[in-house]
Amino acid sequence: MNKELFTKPHRRLNPLTGEWVIVSPHRLQRPWQGQVEKTAIEQKPTFDPACYLCPGNERAGGNHTPAYDSVYVFDNDFPGLLPDTIESKLDEKGIIVAATERGIARVLCFTPRHDLTLPLMEQAQIEIVVEAWAQQYQELGSIDYVKYVSIFENRGAMMGASNPHPHGQIWAQESLPNEPRREFANQLDYFKRQGNCMLCDYVAIELREQERIVCENDTWMAVVPFWATWPYEIMLLSKRHNASLTDLHTEERAGLAEVLKRFLTRYDNLFETSFPYSMGFHQAPTDGENYPHQHLHAHFYPPLLRSATVRKFMVGYEMLGGPQRDITAELAAEQLRNLSEEHYSLK
Repeated sequence: MNKELFTKPHRRLNPLTGEWVIVSPHRLQRPWQGQVEKTAIEQKPTFDPACYLCPGNERAGGNHTPAYDSVYVFDNDFPGLLPDTIESKLDEKGIIVAATERGIARVLCFTPRHDLTLPLMEQAQIEIVVEAWAQQYQELGSIDYVKYVSIFENRGAMMGASNPHPHGQIWAQESLPNEPRREFANQLDYFKRQGNCMLCDYVAIELREQERIVCENDTWMAVVPFWATWPYEIMLLSKRHNASLTDLHTEERAGLAEVLKRFLTRYDNLFETSFPYSMGFHQAPTDGENYPHQHLHAHFYPPLLRSATVRKFMVGYEMLGGPQRDITAELAAEQLRNLSEEHYSLK
């Protein structure tokens, strides 16, 4: 591999999306006089009487959260999708186009503790979250009109989380969303050309090179992908070919919980803050078809760039041309890999 290339401005292809990202490693010394975020307040109570996701509290609209003691799933009080939408379409010359979309939106609370996040939870607790993700994928995917189930989390106010209580969301809908659809098409094209799964081949490359892996176990790896856009982006990959969370064996579900705790702890330790991110799993559609080219994985997109208060903005060229980054994926992975797996707040 021509690693001299990585010291100069260059671009890298994201084979999942077909897009290119410009990498500018020479800009790492660029001075920053832009926006600086306020440091998040770290101290949170174990129970917040004003939090509508804490056990026993009243939610907006008058519903009550029960006194749960593990994970808790409920239909979102303000859902982005509704199951009883009557079908309607609009199409004017292929320019003014719209169609109704049915779906179900749910919230999944990871724990009754208001002050915990995934890296601060015990592995056994995270395993229960993994089981809940798989169960929701199966349950919602079995609904006749649901073709895709999105499982995701927005962590931190910087990423738009409306409530600091540890939780994620699940959206089930009748069409394939944009990002999975693009990845799906490129994985299928690769499968037809190469006769193999794209991400299975990518796992083999990362295992051979060992440069971008942050942490791994027997069943999963957390890697800063070669084509990463966000400074400390992580791609979580199943080492065995699995299409969805329901395909995972018992040891693979435990391995997912373990690797989540390990690399998310590194995230927090990097700038000694509760690291914000948006994450989501990409898995097979739920239309009953077989998808040998679809490989289970998750994306973690954190915005922090230089510290807990300096973030990466997608503006200017990124919005009008294409994504650009300064720190290489290899350097980002090395920084994360060298961090402790003991959470800084527990030392």
